[in-house]
Amino acid sequence: MNRKILLAAGAVAVTAGLVGAMSQASGSKTVGVLVRDFDDNFLTVMRNGLTDYAATLDGVEVQVVDGENDVGKQLSQIENFIAAGVDAIVVNPADTSATDAMTAKAAEAGIPMVYINLEPISIDTLPANQAFVGSNEVDSGTLQAMEVCRLLKEQGVTEAKVLVLMGRLSNQAAVMRTKDVHDVIATPECSFMEVVEEQTGNWQRQQGADLMTNWITAGVEFDAVLANNDEMAIGAIQALKAAGVPMDEVIIAGIDATQDALAAMQDGDLDVTVFQDAAGQGAGGLAAALALADGKEVERKGYIPFQLVTPANMEAYLTVN
Repeated sequence: MNRKILLAAGAVAVTAGLVGAMSQASGSKTVGVLVRDFDDNFLTVMRNGLTDYAATLDGVEVQVVDGENDVGKQLSQIENFIAAGVDAIVVNPADTSATDAMTAKAAEAGIPMVYINLEPISIDTLPANQAFVGSNEVDSGTLQAMEVCRLLKEQGVTEAKVLVLMGRLSNQAAVMRTKDVHDVIATPECSFMEVVEEQTGNWQRQQGADLMTNWITAGVEFDAVLANNDEMAIGAIQALKAAGVPMDEVIIAGIDATQDALAAMQDGDLDVTVFQDAAGQGAGGLAAALALADGKEVERKGYIPFQLVTPANMEAYLTVN
């Protein structure tokens, strides 16, 4: 099928134009929305982007529920939305390896469904009335690791030891971002970097701090910390400061460009992050769901590009996420 409505909008302003172009939903619509964790800062921005966009549309009601990082709970929530007769479903899955079951339930009920932020495991075989809106994770960790590589070279480091804080291992984003780091290190330009420790902090700030504390206590030597998201990077920063480690002696990198991360960058603590358009993903996901509910065709993969953020350009991102 030729999926004609393009979702991959580009930057924030383009994303706004995208959802505007896709907002011509006919009649009233009810959309069930599943967010994997209401307590996650990035996902809160994404959720607000979706609900704020819904508020601009006539006749559109969204019902948003918290999955509490529980696959079983999310499957039950999908069943409840199907039983309630919603017109479409938007899912931010707790576990991307379990998305086949979600896909099957919506397909059997004939209800359009859009995954947002985390790419479903069987994205290439989704039914015609299902799609994904998010960002291409091949780019996220690549942009992050390449910038860390550049900064280390700029400092004259010839043998660099790096630590990697991974997200939840059942999430495709954590797997891909970590792979991106290893792929960059495998290139001739960045082969002087070596991963000496790599553990999961499950996207959580406190777990990132705890892992960093353990590494410091164990005497692990390192030149840079690459975290799969900003929350874990901030946790690492907190642990380093508590241990009295000068922040100008280590490079810290995250992903998402959240408000807390950019504040840490302004303070000189965070060196690198990668902007992921949380609000754009939320709004774009709802726009795609409404289009599918109207029988329109959309791109199966709606990619909103990642963008590298450093102290040199952070001013442009301070009020976005």
